[in-house]
Amino acid sequence: MKRMIIFCMLFFCSTMVLTETSPKTLKYKQILKKIEQLESMVKEKDAELLHTPENPVEGCLNTTVTCFQKGLQKLQPASSQDNPKFTKAIRIKCHDFIFQHCESTCESYKKKTPKNFLKSFKNLIQMVSRVHSSWVLFDILQTIADILLLHLY
Repeated sequence: MKRMIIFCMLFFCSTMVLTETSPKTLKYKQILKKIEQLESMVKEKDAELLHTPENPVEGCLNTTVTCFQKGLQKLQPASSQDNPKFTKAIRIKCHDFIFQHCESTCESYKKKTPKNFLKSFKNLIQMVSRVHSSWVLFDILQTIADILLLHLY
């Protein structure tokens, strides 16, 4: 009976934790929302091509994110009417997920159109968000397993 009560309490607590949105997950969602706003406002015709990281090498996300932040500053609004919204949208802070630095530089990536640049940036943020979410779930499950093992003996 005691074990069943402990299991039910752990199950309830883990369910509550899983429904909570972590600050990092919230940050990733905000970044994705800003990227989607920029996709509709960015100048595509006669725009400067930008170095666009794709398929970042594991451990090189710091360089990849830096490249995207540099590229964001080169984007131009499609119309002058979008300028205030556009200026606000390009202020994306990605310092929350800094990883190892690697040897590649922004210039080593192919240049692509602004829309493709934003699409690649969006894919990177989605990938990092998924990895972060799976680690949070793993930590929760590991904690539950540890607690159950402690109470079984």
